[in-house]
Amino acid sequence: MAQTNPASAVADITRNTELWDKIKFTFLCLVLYRLGSHITAPGIDVVALTDFFANKGGGGLLGLYDLFVGGGLSRATVFALGIMPYISASIFIQIAGAVLPQVEKMQKDEEGRKTVNQWTRYITIALAVVQGWGFALFTSSLQNAVITPGFAFKLQMVLFLTTGAIFVMWLGEQITERGLGNGASLIIFFSIVERFWPGILDTFKFVTTQAIGPFSLILLGIVMVAVVAGTIAITIAARRIMIQIPQRTMSRGRQREASRNFIPLRINTAGVMPIIFAQSVIVIPGAFAQFSGNPFMQRVAEMVQPGTWLYLLILGVLIIFFTYFYTAIIFNPVDIAENLKKQGGFIPGVKPGAKTAEYVDSVISRITLPGAFFLTFIALLPIFIAGMINVPFVFGGTSLLIVVGVALDTMAQINQHMLLRKYDGFMKKGRVRFRGQSAFAGY
Repeated sequence: MAQTNPASAVADITRNTELWDKIKFTFLCLVLYRLGSHITAPGIDVVALTDFFANKGGGGLLGLYDLFVGGGLSRATVFALGIMPYISASIFIQIAGAVLPQVEKMQKDEEGRKTVNQWTRYITIALAVVQGWGFALFTSSLQNAVITPGFAFKLQMVLFLTTGAIFVMWLGEQITERGLGNGASLIIFFSIVERFWPGILDTFKFVTTQAIGPFSLILLGIVMVAVVAGTIAITIAARRIMIQIPQRTMSRGRQREASRNFIPLRINTAGVMPIIFAQSVIVIPGAFAQFSGNPFMQRVAEMVQPGTWLYLLILGVLIIFFTYFYTAIIFNPVDIAENLKKQGGFIPGVKPGAKTAEYVDSVISRITLPGAFFLTFIALLPIFIAGMINVPFVFGGTSLLIVVGVALDTMAQINQHMLLRKYDGFMKKGRVRFRGQSAFAGY
């Protein structure tokens, strides 16, 4: 078996001019994003804000949000909101498409998709304004976090953060259109990866000071490898349903040969969204207790603190629930059955139409259950192990699923570009011409 040389693989990528230009453009956009993520908005005492996140806000909803924006929220940068308003708006449009038939119809049409994309941008701006105002209120409530509090400061923060969110949204769209991969996913990917390295360095510092023993470090390494392997497995695992397309008579009496293909149904169709939804819901009591000061809410927040058995139990149940919920939103068996019927294809032993939709729905329901359990295991295991060995950072399943998923998707796109280049080279240099091409073409 021939082995791929990494140096030759890189050389092949650089020789592919189109692919290399996409990679350079994507890298430039991400560099601009990371530069903006280190520019602090005026009027904020970064030290006081960072201390709050380090002592109180790291395990709640704000800490989760800060993870997705690469620490921009804790540093109060101009990109503090990051790509999250755009992600939230996109999720809202997805849910609207599943609930409202008019929106669903627009998403299937080219002109309708342009209108929906414009709606997504408007909702993004509205969410950025609301979140910017909320962040201004939050920083004003912290002691010594704002240099000159008042209405002018709040208006200034809304202006800076909304402008930053719009620019990040534009960067993400530019990466998607002119770069490599999905822009929003890559922005979150690089934000999360940036947070990994300080945590890893802090862990080794704890080992050198004997705060963490060598056995705990080895156990952590084993867990990390196992979680990464499990994350890759659940990301690429799929249940293939065989479909058959019968022989058909085309124009001019030509025959289309019968063929067999497969419909891949992913085990983890919902991706990382169930974990994000579950963590967002479970931190609500703590957020209410923090800002309301209600004694009852404070007791409830103490009971569901991260690491407690009740926290793990509720989080696991919520992940399973949201796995089924989000799968039902983004996966439509009726559309698959209709498209298959239009192509003249069918599943062997299943009638086309409604029976096919019922069969696909039953299959996706069965495979979602083990996927939900495995997703729950991936999400809870790092939290459990981190509490046992007292590591200074949380090696969460949420961040891992995002990093692995985006990395696999980006590598798949690179391989697709390389495959298309080889195919084009074969068609240009080979003796075989396109069918229907004139022998005198080019003369």
